[in-house]
Amino acid sequence: MSPARPPRSVVVKVGSSSVNPATVARLCGEIALLRAAGHAVVVVSSGAIAAGWTALGRGEKRPDDPALLQAVSAVGQQRLMRTWQDGLDPHGILAGQVLLAPLDFVHRTQYLHARGTLGHLLELGVVPVVNENDAVADEEIRFGDNDRLAALVAHLVRAHLLLLLTDAPGLLTADPRQFAEAALIDEVVEIDHHLEQMAGGAGSGVGSGGMASKVAAAKIATWSGVETIIADASRPGVVAAAVAGEPGVGTVFRARAQRLSARKLWIAFALGASGRLVVDRGAQDALAEGGRSLLPAGVVGVEGAFGPEDAVEIVGPDGKVFAKGLVRLRAERASEWMGRRTDELPEDMSHLVVHRDDLVLVR
Repeated sequence: MSPARPPRSVVVKVGSSSVNPATVARLCGEIALLRAAGHAVVVVSSGAIAAGWTALGRGEKRPDDPALLQAVSAVGQQRLMRTWQDGLDPHGILAGQVLLAPLDFVHRTQYLHARGTLGHLLELGVVPVVNENDAVADEEIRFGDNDRLAALVAHLVRAHLLLLLTDAPGLLTADPRQFAEAALIDEVVEIDHHLEQMAGGAGSGVGSGGMASKVAAAKIATWSGVETIIADASRPGVVAAAVAGEPGVGTVFRARAQRLSARKLWIAFALGASGRLVVDRGAQDALAEGGRSLLPAGVVGVEGAFGPEDAVEIVGPDGKVFAKGLVRLRAERASEWMGRRTDELPEDMSHLVVHRDDLVLVR
């Protein structure tokens, strides 16, 4: 196989509904062809919980209890890896299991360790198969779905392409189960609120994601400079077609020119907001255009119960969220100090509400 483009680094995410022996075997054949053409491939695979629940034989309905799901994933993880290794065996390729936790992306040392591990696996000719470490993940600090994890992994390995494989042909203009005229959206240049609403809610009952989570992942990836494609896992040759840039393979999300750092990606997309800060027009301009830190004088409203280092949304006078950041003050102190100038505040304490290094513009 001769690549249509120079060798690329590709992250392929496969959803739970597509993780079955037949589909995985076909995808492994496509991955083997890509590797033979010089491309580097990392797989992010869902399916540990589904595999574990099936093995336990407890019925079709997946449980909701987080602690039980963690135990089930411990049963299913090795079965999931066996499925991938069985698919790669005919091509003489080894799979390498990599279990990641959210803190691997926020702490610089852990981030570099994770990057190094994945890089060495690729150098050794191994296909890394990545999943969240569900069995021990803290419910309060987790990725939530493997679409988001895949987007962060794409940033981690400096991928050229993120391919999100699912049971749909891509992002459609409407729900095809309700509207027969629903059509595929071939290309997305900018992900806006309207597009996010179009993506709707959860998909199948097998996994934890849906089209909404895939669009959210596409936003993370494109904001880190990675082109993203949502495509149908059941389409023969889908991986090669996506890498070659063939038209009609799915919905293509074009990468933004400006690439966010891993830490700012984490703040913007991976941390849940514990509250909101409403700022005046001057403060909004200083943050959005001047690259300044947020001081109490610009704050006109405080919502929620948050503490230092919690994530908060920052809202302009129009009521719309335009930034997100890690706050330096407790909600009570932010409320007490809002609107005050620096010379009106205690001299022996930091006056920053959100430092510019901890702030991300989200629109």
